[in-house]
Amino acid sequence: MKLHNLQPAEGSRQARKRVGRGHGSGLGKTSGRGSKGQWARAGGGVRPGFEGGQMPLYRRLPKRGFNNKWKTFFALVNVRDLDIFPAGSVVELSTLQAAGLVKNPLDGVKILGTGEVTKALTVRANAFSKSAAEKISAAGGQTEVI
Repeated sequence: MKLHNLQPAEGSRQARKRVGRGHGSGLGKTSGRGSKGQWARAGGGVRPGFEGGQMPLYRRLPKRGFNNKWKTFFALVNVRDLDIFPAGSVVELSTLQAAGLVKNPLDGVKILGTGEVTKALTVRANAFSKSAAEKISAAGGQTEVI
């Protein structure tokens, strides 16, 4: 295969529709819009979701539930993931991001208790589960809520 032999796949490239260029083109006069009516006008048509005056779907369906705008969403890290850090180190958001354990911190970081931690670490996070705090202190480490 050479550069001068490359071609796009069959049917993947279509010529654009040139409308309003005379009746011989097949798309002259009304430019494929038909005669008169809402869709023939410039700026015509209806908004998305409009069903011709029928009660639209988004109004026919019942409202359900409640969205709490003050809910906090934590980035979650398990204690088993903290074993990659050397003993005695301070683990906080910046070190978790550098290690690739947290990509988007959302409203903060919460440490969960899945797995075991074998090293004494000082962990600074926004929240800890009860089991995670117990496991970190059992390994000789400290937990600090920021």
